[in-house]
Amino acid sequence: MAKELKELTSRSENYSGWYQDLVIKAELAENSAVRGCMVIKPYGYAIWEKMQRILDDMFKETGHVNAYFPLLIPKSFLSKEAQHVEGFAKECAVVTHYRLKNDPNGGGVVVDPAAKLDEELIIRPTSETIIWNTYRNWIHSYRDLPILINQWANVMRWEMRTRLFLRTAEFLWQEGHTAHATREEAEAETVKMQEVYAVFAEKYMAMPVIKGIKSESERFAGAENTYTIEAMMQDGKALQAGTTHFLGQNFGKAFDVTFIDREGKTDYAWATSWGVSTRLVGALIMCHSDDNGLVLPPLLAPIQVVIIPIYRSVEQLEQIGEKISGIVSRLKAMGISVKYDDADNKKPGWKFAEYELKGVPVRLAMGGRDLENNTIEVMRRDKLEKETRACDGIEEYVRDLLGDIQRNIYRKAYDFRASHTVSVDTYEEFKERIEEGLFIMAHWDGTAETEERIKNETKATIRCIPLEGDETPGNCMVTGKTSARRVLFARAY
Repeated sequence: MAKELKELTSRSENYSGWYQDLVIKAELAENSAVRGCMVIKPYGYAIWEKMQRILDDMFKETGHVNAYFPLLIPKSFLSKEAQHVEGFAKECAVVTHYRLKNDPNGGGVVVDPAAKLDEELIIRPTSETIIWNTYRNWIHSYRDLPILINQWANVMRWEMRTRLFLRTAEFLWQEGHTAHATREEAEAETVKMQEVYAVFAEKYMAMPVIKGIKSESERFAGAENTYTIEAMMQDGKALQAGTTHFLGQNFGKAFDVTFIDREGKTDYAWATSWGVSTRLVGALIMCHSDDNGLVLPPLLAPIQVVIIPIYRSVEQLEQIGEKISGIVSRLKAMGISVKYDDADNKKPGWKFAEYELKGVPVRLAMGGRDLENNTIEVMRRDKLEKETRACDGIEEYVRDLLGDIQRNIYRKAYDFRASHTVSVDTYEEFKERIEEGLFIMAHWDGTAETEERIKNETKATIRCIPLEGDETPGNCMVTGKTSARRVLFARAY
């Protein structure tokens, strides 16, 4: 079975190495000539496209529309909201000149010193500043509100330690930016979009998440409150899968975005922002895949069903092709993406290994004996189980099987998280058990000092204050001070 195609590092031996191997060998992405940036290859981009299409529909169902804002942001804009600039200052790439010229000494091209910009421009790390400067021209009355805008874009954050999809200097994402007339409306928007992200993660990605609120030190720069969805990867680490931010009136005040309210008084607009990125592709890989390759939930798989003929002659291939063509047509009519791979440049065994590596949920195979018996072999990727079925009714069977695979992948991830989540009451036990790769529910006294101490001593952070769960009061595991409820700790990506 085409061993050279896979040869993945084992997850148990080196989880990071396994992940890197899988991204490369499954042809999802590769490193680029620009340090810290990646090339997303067609198969990886096809996964992102499916995510994008579904999320875009969900955004529009909740009343949002798409727009586009500039890539470059005047440096002075970032100075207008103090917390915001402090949060992103160390990650900004700066454009200082607008022209190159030939080196008179023959050294290729050089920056033209005469082309220095009057004001440097920042390649957007996020777009709150440029968007709220624009909103100032759009908002005058409560009748202009709410503004519910989303942008699909790329951003740049100058990361020093990168990993494909999970953390790269440039990445693709969507960023929602909304303006409201009241605090209540803006807070409701923040919670609503957190729920949209949670539904997408669980229904489409088959990835269970914990919804919660970030601690003050973990909030988005410039936010009054940050809501998050946190997922567990197979190494027990947490991955922040999506965040929504209640920005209060901070950006309204910073950019003087005022409006006349219903009582005729002047007020500042209330803001939210929210986003998910190509990091979700990394989450999809780490949450479900195995030592044989990708395991993709059917609702996000670029190819849901692949059909491979096994033949001894051109004539037999033609006969199998005639039989398969009807199956392909009926599957497509059901809205199922299907590929019939009759290419003659690879043997069936190679193709089996390739599509297993790429996580295609269902593989069908038909050989000469199947043709005679009106049967077809069915293999489900999530369990690597094979069976032979009659061709009659195979389309309905495959449709139902895809649904079962989607549910099984979610159930497996949910059970894994449940078995790797514990509650502890003492700091000594916490320090021991965090080494096991667990989600730990523990009491915390609510202070940044205690939070920082835990982080420095254990490399674990407060992932969120869960919106649901054990709200029984207790005592902080570190200081013994009163704690209102347990919070979620984990090591994280």
